Amino acid sequence: SLLMKLFSYILARDFGFAPNPFYSICSLATCKPIIRKKAQIGDWIIGTGSKQLNCENKLIYIMEITDKVTFNQYWSNPKYNCKKPIINGSLKQMYGDNIYFKNENDIWSQAKSHHSLEDGSINKYNLRRDTQTENVLLSSNYFYFGNKYIDLPKNLISYICKKGPGFRYVTEDEAIKYITKKIPEIYSKGMLSDPIQFEDFKFHDGKRS
Repeated sequence: SLLMKLFSYILARDFGFAPNPFYSICSLATCKPIIRKKAQIGDWIIGTGSKQLNCENKLIYIMEITDKVTFNQYWSNPKYNCKKPIINGSLKQMYGDNIYFKNENDIWSQAKSHHSLEDGSINKYNLRRDTQTENVLLSSNYFYFGNKYIDLPKNLISYICKKGPGFRYVTEDEAIKYITKKIPEIYSKGMLSDPIQFEDFKFHDGKRS
């Protein structure tokens, strides 16, 4: 539909946290507050590679937004308990992104996670950025390539890839068709490989955004 928007941005990091591609649902629950605020069900998110990850202009993932919930809905829905971090669990449990909820006094909690401090106390930098919007984007229709990132057609790179921080809207017809029609025809959906930086777990201090 013409009302559908495609948001494209660069992944500076890819640990399996933002996006979190595990358990057959791709979630974007942290970072990218403006995209999480603006994007609606039916829109698509496109994440491409960065110089830091040695995969500039490569496609790391796409997701069609199939649900949009608040942090509190995400936290309290048993369906998404699998996305809550378990810091002494497996890597994919450690990188759980279901970390925020607000109590009845409107005070934020931040679970011990990739975005907290190492002792489990709140990392204020990450909290401040992540909670600029309360929205979590969810997808059951996603293609996450991770460390098996793919080449984009050369003629579409300039239409699809964002340069620098922030995001861009992809509006060129052929680029939209490639993302929303062609890729789903070629690949099976879901998590097709591990995240690029999946080997080790670290706490992200947030100061380097």
